[in-house]
Amino acid sequence: MTCDDFKDPFRAKQTINIADKKVTIYRLQKLEELGIANISRLPYSIRVLLEAVLRNVDGKVITEDDVKNLAGWSPDGVPALDIPFIPSRVIMQDFTGVPAVVDIAAIRSAMQRLGGDPSIINPVIPADLVIDHSIQVDYYGTSYARNCNEKYEFHRNKERYELLHWAQNAFDNMRVVPPASGIIHQVNLENLASVVHLKEKCGELIAYPDTLVGTDSHTTMINGLGVLGWGVGGIEAEAVMLGQPYYMPIPEVVGFKLTGELREGVTSTDLVLTVVEMLRAHGVVGKFVEFYGPGYKALELTDRAVLANMAPEYGATMGFCPVDEVTLDYMIMTGRTEEHVDRVRQYCKEQGLFMEDGLADPDFTSTLELDISTVEPSLAGPKRPQDRIPVQEMSKAFHQTMKDVFAAKSGKKPNGDDPDYSRWLGEGGYSVSEITHPHHTGITKIKCADDVVAVTHGSVVIASITSCTNTSSPSLMIGAGLVAKKAVEKGLKVKPFVKTSLAPGSRVVTDYLEEAGLMPYLDALGFHLVGYGCLTCIGNSGPLREAVSNEIESKDLTVAAVLSGNRNFEGRINSQVKANYLASPMLVVAYALAGTVDIDLMKEPIACDPNGQPVYLKDIWPGKEELDECISKSVTPEMFKEQYANVYQGTDLWRSLDAPKGLLYDWDNDSTYIQEPPFFKDFPLEVTELADIEGARALALVGDSITTDHISPAGSIPTSYPAGQYLLSKGVDEKNFNSYGSRRGNHEVMMRGTFGNVRLKNKLVGSKEGSWTIHQPDGQEMPIYDAAMKYVEEGTPLVVIAGKEYGTGSSRDWAAKGTQLLGIKAVIAESYERIHRSNLVGMGVLPLQFREGESAESLGLNGKEIYEIRGIDALKPFGELTVIARSDDGEDKTFNVLVRLNSDIEIEYYMNGGILHKFLRDGIKGE
Repeated sequence: MTCDDFKDPFRAKQTINIADKKVTIYRLQKLEELGIANISRLPYSIRVLLEAVLRNVDGKVITEDDVKNLAGWSPDGVPALDIPFIPSRVIMQDFTGVPAVVDIAAIRSAMQRLGGDPSIINPVIPADLVIDHSIQVDYYGTSYARNCNEKYEFHRNKERYELLHWAQNAFDNMRVVPPASGIIHQVNLENLASVVHLKEKCGELIAYPDTLVGTDSHTTMINGLGVLGWGVGGIEAEAVMLGQPYYMPIPEVVGFKLTGELREGVTSTDLVLTVVEMLRAHGVVGKFVEFYGPGYKALELTDRAVLANMAPEYGATMGFCPVDEVTLDYMIMTGRTEEHVDRVRQYCKEQGLFMEDGLADPDFTSTLELDISTVEPSLAGPKRPQDRIPVQEMSKAFHQTMKDVFAAKSGKKPNGDDPDYSRWLGEGGYSVSEITHPHHTGITKIKCADDVVAVTHGSVVIASITSCTNTSSPSLMIGAGLVAKKAVEKGLKVKPFVKTSLAPGSRVVTDYLEEAGLMPYLDALGFHLVGYGCLTCIGNSGPLREAVSNEIESKDLTVAAVLSGNRNFEGRINSQVKANYLASPMLVVAYALAGTVDIDLMKEPIACDPNGQPVYLKDIWPGKEELDECISKSVTPEMFKEQYANVYQGTDLWRSLDAPKGLLYDWDNDSTYIQEPPFFKDFPLEVTELADIEGARALALVGDSITTDHISPAGSIPTSYPAGQYLLSKGVDEKNFNSYGSRRGNHEVMMRGTFGNVRLKNKLVGSKEGSWTIHQPDGQEMPIYDAAMKYVEEGTPLVVIAGKEYGTGSSRDWAAKGTQLLGIKAVIAESYERIHRSNLVGMGVLPLQFREGESAESLGLNGKEIYEIRGIDALKPFGELTVIARSDDGEDKTFNVLVRLNSDIEIEYYMNGGILHKFLRDGIKGE
């Protein structure tokens, strides 16, 4: 937009003094004076969103009606309308940022081929890219682990990092935070976020709220700071960067009232796992959640950030924490200037965005309430973050997991008299009636580090204090250090089969752990620093010790991981670990000491000291007074100022990269990391007419809660799978495969990895797990990629049929890109998670939804039918299409499905084959 584009139809612009400067604001109260809105009754999150819409009115993309529609938000119901949202910035991490950079570089190349000016292709909206997802726990338990992991990281990712180094210089309006700085969300919270921007624009100094969208679903962590933002698909983020608004339905807002205070021994992790459980049960998909109440006001900001981080786990678009004095205290603690903080205070108070005592609570669509004094120590698992388990019930819960594993393996219901089930019991799947800890006697033993140790069902083989949810909180991190200190003083040791790791979200964490004198105790238990970034939680846990790995394989053991992250989906953490549990950093240390999840830590001893005396959890758990005193002495603003002073310079490894230069990226056909994607090659400038889908086959028939990890895994690449075979054919040794996540710049790898999760259950192949399907009509079983390519050769379009919550989990654009490249034209599911549905639209894949009460099962679909989808030429938002499923015997099943294209602009995106395709066409025509 040019300066002439901006309008002020409501006369909302006003010049005021903020922090001794004359600034322009777009005053929300003006809408109340005009009778358009009751600002003081709106949720704070809606007020921030309304300011962004009001400030960007141009009469074309954003109109007066958009302002009025949003300003008319009501708890009694919101209109089924989309509004255009232009955030102030975009944030990306490297797993999702690399494909974004590749796409924008490819658009530049396409623009040149089409005779346009490639230099005009730049981020219009400021973008930050934080490189944090590529480091892996190859080395651990030693003082040199971090250095070795970082060197190995650069060795593996040299081509990717050279691309990002090139982008840092080639694109205007893009900043890159180099590796070894910290995780995206914590760097954003501690440094990048301004809460209120001050920017010169069109000859005026304008103050406005910090808002953003991010390519990581846990972008929501920044809501803890009162910054409006959430995760979107990488494709949508690219479009926003290039100046396209983000279209979103006006959201309902669920108010979550917190009262009381956390009890001694209970952490903010326990609180968020309880909140996740409650909100999942309430149902908040596609909605905003906003926290309030006396319990909220008493929470430290780092505890609020923990609550906000897990919004994807409770299913909301975001979990918003309004600005108050706690927000400002945190900004001072993290090194923001007094002038900056004063600006935030004055602006937010002027705009009604500051939560103060004495103000009435906003109106909400619905409300929940939690007395946080009732929260108890908890974990969540073994494969979903919403499945909370109180610590005292952990052993019983794991026994149930063992029963479920038995049932899945044998196809039988658990029965203590069954000889097969007795075998499982004998291997560690103990009866729930057991009331004493069995200590795993009589189990096959292996020799580890001069100790004879049993590895059996329930053994904790990974214990990771990993970044994201918890490492921004000094109370949780210093708490873990104090637990380690007390354990070492009691003479306790971590079981040698446990792979331990400490991966803080920023360098400041290790600064204050060292200042507190706690790092030596963490080191003594094997929790050495392994690097700064997203490691175990994203699947970069690295290999297990060979002897442990062999024992798991030979005995088919159900072993466990305990991590302080937010994701524990099947096949994500480590392919050999079937039971994964989320917990606070303090409990991670405790379970590493216990060596098993088959234990009640509230009653049973963690271990015995060298003199044979039992040591209980309460013996090593720090008190609140001790914890608070340690934090006050160890955490200072100077630490944050020092660490972020040169954050964009990076380490010697980053600065020594030999990155390419120039306007256009020089594509290397031999690269196995970076390839020019096919999306914009042979690109027609005119849109083809929409047509019905005929003669389609189902590539996969899947159940509920199919995650983006199932669709596009981020972890290790199996040698026997198509992606592994491709890399071997290119001369890549297996040890250098790296991960799917790190190879997202190469479509050849990623399309071969689509539906490549080793735990995927495709009903077309019965109970068999992995990336397999049946090619129709010959009935041949083969890898999903091979079948898709065979269908493409035959000219057969494909569909995927799914259950509820299809695409839940990370905001992974390759889950949609890979789907499109396999030739899948439509997905028919019972329901979708928000981001993945949008990504499918962004790639020109048609998201369809079974009508309420209908499913593949209720309709009698087995996935072997031939499918026709009729009425596409007359698509309407939220309309219906007719599906005909014809079985081999000629019987037709006809049913209607809902079109999950939610607006006219999404219809337009679909017609163009995707968002970026529309952008390129518009760019050529409007240049």
